[in-house]
Amino acid sequence: MFVDRVTIQVQGGDGGAGCMSFRREPYVPRGGPNGGDGGKGGSVIVVAEEGVDSLVALAHRKFWRAERGTHGQGANRHGRNGRDLTIHVPPGTLIWDAREGLVIKDLTQHRERVVVARGGKGGFGNTHFKSPTHQAPRETTPGEEGEQRELIFELKVIADVGLIGKPNAGKSTLLSRLSRARPTIAAYPFTTKHPILGRVQIDLDRSFVMADIPGLIEGAHAGVGLGHEFLRHVERAGVLVHLVEPSPLDGSDPLENYHAIREELRQYKDELARRPEVVAVTKAELPDAESVHERLCGELDREVLLISAVTGQNLNHLIGAISRGREVAATEKEPPY
Repeated sequence: MFVDRVTIQVQGGDGGAGCMSFRREPYVPRGGPNGGDGGKGGSVIVVAEEGVDSLVALAHRKFWRAERGTHGQGANRHGRNGRDLTIHVPPGTLIWDAREGLVIKDLTQHRERVVVARGGKGGFGNTHFKSPTHQAPRETTPGEEGEQRELIFELKVIADVGLIGKPNAGKSTLLSRLSRARPTIAAYPFTTKHPILGRVQIDLDRSFVMADIPGLIEGAHAGVGLGHEFLRHVERAGVLVHLVEPSPLDGSDPLENYHAIREELRQYKDELARRPEVVAVTKAELPDAESVHERLCGELDREVLLISAVTGQNLNHLIGAISRGREVAATEKEPPY
């Protein structure tokens, strides 16, 4: 199961209370205070791990609490600190404070981490209050409570290249041809329910990560269909590969489909519409592919590729165009995320 958005409650461990104790040994009158401090509560830490590909572990557990610190003891024994609780998430996870509406951290790198709920400090034992004028203190302090928060975890897939297009445009077939990814492929729309990543090798030293993003429909920017489930994963892709199907199953016009998706990107976030884009008409083996390719070239007045993931036609040209697009994206002052 793929989960890319979840809300949970987190709480750091409470600190242990300080101890009130006095030294009692034979032949040692007025031994003085020896109550130890309480231990510190554990913190809740979120770590990005490359081996994790979904937020499904968080979906099945809504409350995460770190271990509390133990109380101080006599003989100046300090309470044990509580163990930290670590939550592993995929790189590309955005963490929000649900109540404040603020971004706490955007975890984009492997092993990047953030403390989302700090543990409480341990309380002071009566030894802490000893002084020359106060030689038998009976004061102690309780441990602090751990920090509590309601968090929203939102996964935005990190990929160099994002495949976009209407449902059944051939995105999954293309990804399976260019990489070792094995998405579900069928002759009906919406076979892909969540993003699938594959690494495409350019040569011995160069490669890029391509994401098969679920298809979108008109109104996606307002949440229609897969809506934001699609669009949030497009945000991080440096280059967009827009696949146009020459003979849609619903009988719609391929050029109108192209412009509809471009409008959805613009409505969702204007910066997406300015992202480097490679346009390709898929399924070149079909009779209508050539005419649709010519129409699209004439309307856009720029390079449009005619490819086939089945026969392999022009796939090398597609990889070359993607490489050039990535070079353009790399020269931008601001990253795409």
